[in-house]
Amino acid sequence: MRAKISYIVTAAVLVFYFALVGSRGVMLIQSGTLITVTFGVSVLILPVIGLWFLWKNTQFVRRANALAAELDAEGGLPVDELRRLPSGRVDRQSADLVFARRKAETEAAPDDWRSWFRLAVAYHDARDTPRARKAMQRAIALHDGRRIEPA
Repeated sequence: MRAKISYIVTAAVLVFYFALVGSRGVMLIQSGTLITVTFGVSVLILPVIGLWFLWKNTQFVRRANALAAELDAEGGLPVDELRRLPSGRVDRQSADLVFARRKAETEAAPDDWRSWFRLAVAYHDARDTPRARKAMQRAIALHDGRRIEPA
């Protein structure tokens, strides 16, 4: 719940910022000179890109959470079996063992969204965010019936 609140607050701050920047862009365009109109259009592009990114990220999180809820209802969510250091961080050897199992599971069933979901969690636990995101994107695509070719 705490992560959800943080996400909502961050998104709200970003939307406010995009509105502020967008209003400055409109003010520049209303000035009417060639340079201010050019700058105004340039300034308006940034909030559009930001809003698009925020929308895509929100959709990704929403769909990943829906998969987690479905997997939880099936009783298939991965159990946290990682050993932790006294600092609370995950023990690297423990993460490597779990990751090896998840990778083997995914290689054995490459068209199963559940195995890709669990692999994404293993990547996340290993602090490999780009691969975790790609694995989750594949899980979402497979769940939705889309086939993604391996990279």
